[in-house]
Amino acid sequence: MSTAPTRQDAALLRRYQHRILGVPRNLVVQPTGFCNLDCTYCYLPDRDNKSPMPAAVAEAVARSASELVGRHRKPLGLIWHAGEPLALGRRRFTELLQPFEELRRKGLLEHAVQTNATLIDDEWCDLLTEYGFRVGVSIDGPADLTARRTDRKGRPAFDRIMKGIGRLHHHNVPFSLIAVVGRESIAHPDRLLDFLAALRPVSIGLNIEELEGVNTERTPPTREQAVGFWREVLAWSRRQPGGTAPVRELERLGRYLRMSRTQRADRAYLSRTDPLPTIAKNGDVFLLSPELAGITAPAYNDFRAGNVLEQSIGAILSQAHRLDYVGEFLTGLEECESTCEFFDYCRGSQAGNRYFEHRTFAIAETDYCRVTEQAPVLALADTVRKEQAT
Repeated sequence: MSTAPTRQDAALLRRYQHRILGVPRNLVVQPTGFCNLDCTYCYLPDRDNKSPMPAAVAEAVARSASELVGRHRKPLGLIWHAGEPLALGRRRFTELLQPFEELRRKGLLEHAVQTNATLIDDEWCDLLTEYGFRVGVSIDGPADLTARRTDRKGRPAFDRIMKGIGRLHHHNVPFSLIAVVGRESIAHPDRLLDFLAALRPVSIGLNIEELEGVNTERTPPTREQAVGFWREVLAWSRRQPGGTAPVRELERLGRYLRMSRTQRADRAYLSRTDPLPTIAKNGDVFLLSPELAGITAPAYNDFRAGNVLEQSIGAILSQAHRLDYVGEFLTGLEECESTCEFFDYCRGSQAGNRYFEHRTFAIAETDYCRVTEQAPVLALADTVRKEQAT
């Protein structure tokens, strides 16, 4: 963390407040780095470590959350993420939930969990229902497209994921789906989406594979492949009857177009970046991108913004403008705004992708930009041009 004279510090703070929300909408909690699967594209550096988050860390996060809730119209989101949160076991997981119960019961906080679903059984469904969890399940399509999701003995996890989804349906637990779209599936959008929609989720998210964390050896799809993919996703979506689960990325594009038509003056404010504090199991706090947690980078103090056992999250955020990597990220956003025709839509690429692709946050365009932000817009423009020409 760099120090600066008062005048320079004030300038940094103004830059930060212009681009970053002062109060986060979500906190990401990483109760364990361990995952019972060993997916070939996993970015997590700590997925072999079974040590859990101590109760004292959860209690400290809850104290911070109590200072942050009620500052937005919606409840503060508490997203349980990282390796496989359910690998903690129900007893320990329940213990970590207890400090947040008063806030949850008052409607000020809402739990969410991202899971591979392989551990979900009837008892887990009861727990998820009792605590009002929003559930996200990771599955990449039918068995052959999910083949990279394997357990630690190299066995396919598909059947166990499907069994977990079956239990969610049996207990009427709504869930969303997130699929990683890599070289194997990007040429099969209809088949992928038909499969995902048949699982009856509340929404479908499509994550084009990225270079991040320790996943640095695979070649992600190109922008040309991504444009073709999104063009087919658009066509698929338009063919679906009402009630079909919406595709998250198309919903976002639609919201942007509606907001543009209404010429909302507060669009830039509404689009400010969530600082997204991520709390590791030892209490360390990382900002802007959960993927930065656990990454070794001495030049950036390993991206550590503070520790929730030593400072509240609010106090950590009050000093965030002084962090070198946050300052670089602001420089990158400023470069995006001055050079990129897509900035008004995407508001700048993700922090983690900048670092993992270029080892700096000050860069403007990334592969993530090209395949996830730019490609859907280009696909929509291609579709409109084609329809106008007929």
